[in-house]
Amino acid sequence: MAQTLEVCSNCENKTIKEAISKANKHDTILVKRGTYKEYNIIIDKPLTLIGEDYPIIDGENKGEIISIHADSVTVDGLHIINVGTSYTSDYAAIRVVKKKHFVIQNLKLEKLFFGIYLEKSQYGKVLNNQIMGDAVEEYNSGNGIQLWHCKNIDIDGNTVTNVRDGIYLEFSDFCTITNNVSKNNIRYGLHFMFSNDDLYKNNRFENNGAGVAVMFSKRIKMHYNIFKDNWGSASYGVLLKEINDSEIIGNTFETNTIGINIEGTNRMVYKNNDFIGNGWAIKFRGACYTNNFTHNNFMYNSFDLAYNSRLNDNKFDNNYWSSYAGYDLDKNGTGDIPYRPVKLFSYIVNRTPETIILLRSLFIDIIDFSEKVSPVFTPDNLLDNHPQMKPLSNDQN
Repeated sequence: MAQTLEVCSNCENKTIKEAISKANKHDTILVKRGTYKEYNIIIDKPLTLIGEDYPIIDGENKGEIISIHADSVTVDGLHIINVGTSYTSDYAAIRVVKKKHFVIQNLKLEKLFFGIYLEKSQYGKVLNNQIMGDAVEEYNSGNGIQLWHCKNIDIDGNTVTNVRDGIYLEFSDFCTITNNVSKNNIRYGLHFMFSNDDLYKNNRFENNGAGVAVMFSKRIKMHYNIFKDNWGSASYGVLLKEINDSEIIGNTFETNTIGINIEGTNRMVYKNNDFIGNGWAIKFRGACYTNNFTHNNFMYNSFDLAYNSRLNDNKFDNNYWSSYAGYDLDKNGTGDIPYRPVKLFSYIVNRTPETIILLRSLFIDIIDFSEKVSPVFTPDNLLDNHPQMKPLSNDQN
């Protein structure tokens, strides 16, 4: 029968390691309030390790703090600080290697190198953790939540700040990333590569160094996220590179240098998104084919689209464009003349960035008008044949 072992300064078990060594499978270890100076704690049997009133586990910068070496382990309610820094070992507050059915929840992690590091693990949950780094430079900082070669992991309700990459996935499939906040990180709020069939929903990525990067992946669903205030010469709400057969639905891209920076993305659906007050709403870098943009709001961006080719087989239809100056004589809510979203000046700035200083000049209005009347540099068929007269309701689900 499972039992509970208590850890405190006056208990029979003075340390967490001591309690783990005495525990039987499926026991619970209750860590009382206090400070415990321990590191390299190895959980090698199915256990629940739970803190009462957030006891502090202080690793004293000596190395990794908790390593999970068994299936069916739960770690809950601890305040872990002072993870060691190493340039040969990625020390983490919590590490899981080749294990299943774990739960890591309600933790406070501070003064860390890596926060939660999952490696070749499956069917785990990372829930409602607060991860607060103090990263200054990329080279000597780690990531908040890192997955490598994982499957079927749920990451929900976490807050990650001031680390290198807030959430990082590589070779990790069938994962769900939901209801997280990732902000003020040195590089990316979210960074994932070579990961397929994942869902990202209801997350907030704000004021990260370079925004969010999604690369070399297939069948990704990015739904109802917020990408905001990612500003800088090499920053964007989302960078998409070599992404195919995926969905970007119901997201908000607000006040970013570039809302979405697209390169080598094909057969994508962009629907019910709001692009508000960005430098560029969408910037095409090339090799983007058979993408469908419909029922999006493009509102008060300096440029709605930047396009670097005269060829186009991407479809824009039934979007709202705040700069559309057409009319609707039959009052059906759809403009009677098509809208051409690529401005000649956007084409010029793409090739000569210094010309951006002319953005608000009358000269630019004249050349944009001339290109709209008789397209020479921008694709003839890149237009929205059914521009909407009013903003669309893209309520988040």
